Amino acid sequence: MLYKEIHIGKFIKERVDENEITIERICKFLGKDEESIEKMYEKKSLEADILLRWSKLLEYDFFRLYSSHLILYAPPSAVNKNQQKSDKIPYFRKNIYTQEIKEFIMKRIHSGEMTQTDVIKEYSIPKSTLHRWLQKVDNTNG
Repeated sequence: MLYKEIHIGKFIKERVDENEITIERICKFLGKDEESIEKMYEKKSLEADILLRWSKLLEYDFFRLYSSHLILYAPPSAVNKNQQKSDKIPYFRKNIYTQEIKEFIMKRIHSGEMTQTDVIKEYSIPKSTLHRWLQKVDNTNG
């Protein structure tokens, strides 16, 4: 399933291949040798600072893969919604729904795999947001 299993090294390697970035440029930008770069391609996860550098080099937000995973597979529970908001870390009022997430959810609804109510409950997507997505799909199809 989409974003269920994230192997960040494979995603990075795919993006490198798509953009045809040379290993010399990668090594220079990251300050690593070729062997270290090859090992990163095999890793399921990387440290955040290294992932940030890859995101800059490849002009792609790799962190969004993890955000998408959270939205689809770990929606916030009702218990945690009333907790105090910290002044020390940023609070994000809205979830970011990528086009891939929207398409994934729309596909589940249109295939009959899930109802609108199921989607709202399982993914904690506001009813108004889901209806807006459905209206856009209806307007583009007919």
